[in-house]
Amino acid sequence: MSKDPRGKHAREKKRIHPFWRGFREIVVIVVVALALSALIRAFLLQAFYVPSASMEETLRPGDRIIASKITTELSGVSRGEIVVFKDPGDWLPDPPPPSDDWRSQIRQALTFIGVLPSDTGDDLVKRAIGVGGDRVACCDAEGRIVVNGVPLDEDYIVGPTDQVRFDVTVPEDSIFVMGDNRGNSRDSRYHLDINDGAVPEGNAVGRVVLVLWPFNRFAVETIPSIFGNPALG
Repeated sequence: MSKDPRGKHAREKKRIHPFWRGFREIVVIVVVALALSALIRAFLLQAFYVPSASMEETLRPGDRIIASKITTELSGVSRGEIVVFKDPGDWLPDPPPPSDDWRSQIRQALTFIGVLPSDTGDDLVKRAIGVGGDRVACCDAEGRIVVNGVPLDEDYIVGPTDQVRFDVTVPEDSIFVMGDNRGNSRDSRYHLDINDGAVPEGNAVGRVVLVLWPFNRFAVETIPSIFGNPALG
């Protein structure tokens, strides 16, 4: 009489110790979770550290923020939103070369898969004041930024905004950005000699939608109502 090969297979499965079976399942779950995290970071959401005081009081140095990449990918950058973008060139000092010690390599790996916020030294965060085709000027008689002839009453800024006088038309596919802490932000105003100070929209990484950490500063970041004025065009 022939032996049933399925019975043999079943007996072999029973020989697997429960510990190893559970361990294998945990490994599979962790690998899948890390893969999903990496995909989310690449295409949907990414965490960042706020690198400087240029966005106070809205964002403070060391805040952990979440940027929506999918929003920027689908609809571009809108006036008034806070945007994370890559240094368009010479806005930041050259970052130090990456360390090759094992702690640094582990940190880079965790950042890559989205477990830790990005702190590459090549990312900036500012508010988009104007988009392609907008005329942005500083300032009216009350010291306000004027966009397409409309003065902006910006109740979120710190300090005066008229450190640099300018009147530019934002090039197409670009954004004119400024920090909320106007006295401590080396933004588009200080780079007018290249592309009228505007950042190519292709450098935009994502729109800041959340302040995630510390918990006592948790907040959803929305576009100020002044940018909904239809007179802005």
